[in-house]
Amino acid sequence: MFTGPLEDRVAITELNGTYADGVVRIDSATWASVWADDADWDLMGHKTHGKDAIVAFWNGAMSGLEAVSFHCVPCMIEVTGDTAKARVQTQEILKPKDAKARHVGGLYEDELKKIDGQWRFTSRTFRIVAEFGI
Repeated sequence: MFTGPLEDRVAITELNGTYADGVVRIDSATWASVWADDADWDLMGHKTHGKDAIVAFWNGAMSGLEAVSFHCVPCMIEVTGDTAKARVQTQEILKPKDAKARHVGGLYEDELKKIDGQWRFTSRTFRIVAEFGI
């Protein structure tokens, strides 16, 4: 379901685009820009709190990759005032430096907040829905 002001839903969709752009270019500054300072990230059970810790963990994970193709599609955005919930489907092709490529389909469950007029992720929980080697 998509509810709430269209302007906010577009801004949240664009936030996901910024996230994806940071992943594909393995650009830490771009990727970090989407997070609230006190955010929580649950990546398949690995829980990290705080933007600095989240970015440090992501940098470590990305250091083992040669290339990434990352696509995301918001499939639900519900805006209530300055907070929102969203679900985002993902498709990734991951090329590790020392292994065969993998194709991963996943799902994010998100909570967001408008901070100083900008939407930011306050919580993201990711799980893999399907995965296979290429």
